[in-house]
Amino acid sequence: MSENDNENSKMNNFDPITGEQINPDYKGWDSVAAESNENKTYESYDTSGEPEFAEQGNNNAPTKKKRWGIGKKLGFAAAIAAVCGLVGGSVFYGVNFLGNTVFYNTKAAVESEASAEASSDALAVIEADDLESVAGNVELSRADYTSSTTAIEATGSVAEVAANCMPSLVTIACVTTVEMQNMFGQTQSYEAQGAGSGVIVGVNDTELLIATNNHVVSGATSLSVGFIDETTVEALVKGTDSNNDLAIVAVKLEDIPQETYDQIKIATIGNSDELVLGEGAVAIGNALGYGQSVTSGVISALHRQMQFSDGKYTITQDDLIQTDAPINSGNSGGGLFNMRGELIGINEAKESVSSSGAVVDGIGYAIAIDKAEPILEELMNRETRELVEEDEAGYLGVTCVSVTSDISKAYSIPVGVCFESVLEGSPAEEAGVKVGDVLVKFDGQSVQSYDDLQNVLKYYAAGETVEMTVMRASEGEYKEIDLTITLGTYEVISQLSQRG
Repeated sequence: MSENDNENSKMNNFDPITGEQINPDYKGWDSVAAESNENKTYESYDTSGEPEFAEQGNNNAPTKKKRWGIGKKLGFAAAIAAVCGLVGGSVFYGVNFLGNTVFYNTKAAVESEASAEASSDALAVIEADDLESVAGNVELSRADYTSSTTAIEATGSVAEVAANCMPSLVTIACVTTVEMQNMFGQTQSYEAQGAGSGVIVGVNDTELLIATNNHVVSGATSLSVGFIDETTVEALVKGTDSNNDLAIVAVKLEDIPQETYDQIKIATIGNSDELVLGEGAVAIGNALGYGQSVTSGVISALHRQMQFSDGKYTITQDDLIQTDAPINSGNSGGGLFNMRGELIGINEAKESVSSSGAVVDGIGYAIAIDKAEPILEELMNRETRELVEEDEAGYLGVTCVSVTSDISKAYSIPVGVCFESVLEGSPAEEAGVKVGDVLVKFDGQSVQSYDDLQNVLKYYAAGETVEMTVMRASEGEYKEIDLTITLGTYEVISQLSQRG
């Protein structure tokens, strides 16, 4: 084996979080969730026996890997089952994954490359100076403000709501790197594409800002957005909040043709606190990845609390809107509107199977906009980052494990990422990290799992100084502590690991 081959072999077993040996038995995400009810049994989430800490890696003998070889872990069988509705459990996230095929604005996907050159000549490109953009902090546009989208007077028909709101909806296509084990126990990687939805909620000096679900874009190595005229444009993840399953995607204004920009609108924000049961509702999104579709129904219930599980990690969502407007795979991140054409929720999931296995129809959930608004506004004003190159990757110098909700309940440890070991002389030690600390935020972004930390670190280079928040046990309780860390290089972490 040559020196280069040996180096590549090392790279394929080295985790980007700072020198951790990849656990070959680590399995990916399913796309299933279970309703929060202590009397229910969850087919998709095994709670039998005592929960155990499953070590994610070992920092003492690192070998280098390609920076983003892992990407988001997603089992192929689970992806197929999630799309086809074959996985046990009661609630399904509405994102559409299917191997290497993605169904989103099919015509746009076919024509985008062919029309790229023509667009550069035939259409003017938007210049930042020509826009009425927002200086300083960006805020969502409430219904009583003057907005790009004018709310329908009184209430309108479903057709009127759809016509008024459709220009503020986008399709989102993402690419993730999937790893799975074959029948011989060997790990193989391939690219999988997924489809979701988004709602245009703002604009700043240089970017168009789109709200969606965190689970739509989590782990994505590339993103593209499709507008109402089926033009597709590359996009970046601006900020995520895994605790609340929300994210903001940014599109550079200079990349949007003027003809497209003239057709899109910013959604008008409604008031979800004023909703009443039985009130009409319209859901718009990229159902099954086929392109934008419209469904309608009523507000069935308010302030629902649900527990969503992917088979490994679990999040609890409260203040959800329940509707019988069909919300299917691909609808995640799309908009739930009232009959005045105001955005009242971000579509998230549907319930399809009860705990007894009975088929359930007409139960979908959306994140109430009054809960989402402050979170989205914080994400909208974050710095937009791009994935860093592998030779610029930043490392912490720790080994760590995920603290799932089951582990949290059993041992009274906060949900997050627990540091099992800290290398002497590493960036983490110099920052004041201690064994047993639980990381809950990195640069203001919530971290609930090892995967979350991986996905966040993809955007930070060695030498960058970042604020992070840990929970530390003290006198029988966990207290929040803010730390400042300067990320290290692979070479430094490798040397420290060999010494240790």
